[in-house]
Amino acid sequence: MADQQSSIDPYKFLKIVPNPDGSLTRLAPLPIAPTTESIPADSHPNSPQLVLSKDIPLDPKSKTSLRLFKPHNLPPNPNPNLPLLIYFHGGGFVFFSAASQPFHNSCSRLASSIPALVLSVEYRLAPEHRLPAAYDDAVSAITWLKNQASSADGDSWLKNSVDFSKCILMGSSAGANIAYHAALRASDVDLSPVKIRGLILHQAYFGGVNRTESEIRFVNDRVLPLVANDLMWALSLPEGVDRDHEYCNPFIDGGDGRIGRLPWCLVAGYGGDPLVDRQKEMAALLESRGVHVMARFKEGGFHGVELFDPSQAEALYEIVKEFIGSCCAHGSDDVVVAKSTM
Repeated sequence: MADQQSSIDPYKFLKIVPNPDGSLTRLAPLPIAPTTESIPADSHPNSPQLVLSKDIPLDPKSKTSLRLFKPHNLPPNPNPNLPLLIYFHGGGFVFFSAASQPFHNSCSRLASSIPALVLSVEYRLAPEHRLPAAYDDAVSAITWLKNQASSADGDSWLKNSVDFSKCILMGSSAGANIAYHAALRASDVDLSPVKIRGLILHQAYFGGVNRTESEIRFVNDRVLPLVANDLMWALSLPEGVDRDHEYCNPFIDGGDGRIGRLPWCLVAGYGGDPLVDRQKEMAALLESRGVHVMARFKEGGFHGVELFDPSQAEALYEIVKEFIGSCCAHGSDDVVVAKSTM
């Protein structure tokens, strides 16, 4: 199908300037949120913290790190039982940080509402670090977690709060793409005593050379117009490949042979997202390989709506809470499939 023409300049739309060395100047970064460890305890005496947060280095050479979120004032428990949510933020692989205010706030609310300990991964961005760099960083975070679970002197938040057999991978937008590829890679290795029980793909960021009906329908979308989407893929994929590369198009050659090993999956999206057709196709692909899928698609909305609309954010947290509860309450051989609500 021929592409519709757009008058949008993707560089101006994304507020980026390419540099001669291949890097980008990002002209409109999001505000950075401090961790609670960096805020004096008496700075907000009338607003007690519901969730604590701190940063932990992951790989100093790659300048990656982890931002941990823990519900505050947990009752003493000799048997730690909180699930652990490993989270990957969105941004087209090109933008943002685990410390960006919207993602920090979202992880804090997830930690409080589930409740769970949330580990948000600060991965490397493209084009300075093209894919698979972000996937490598995701696997490094999972490996770090395995080492923590096996260590007698690991991080106290994890040791005193988390049940390592209740781990979930979650990503939004490009973060969902990262979570998917990290889960595939994790299926190749023994992570004991860590067990990944679930995979949450929220508004997953996938693509391909051929356009879907929703991409054409929302060609000039106010959040994710097609030309901006194409540019982010061009900046993120390995040089010299197109959007039918496996990092972008999970359906190429029938899909990865490891898909059948994946844990329970929640695939969620909105009808107003240009990528919704690909997200529905992903849910169908997973189901066709025998993966237990909960598909939740809502009318309306747009890409990243939960970052702007508190009611949509709360609805997402409830869906995530329900899914994690199901994953952790049942064995891996139990089958629970919820069909799309759209």
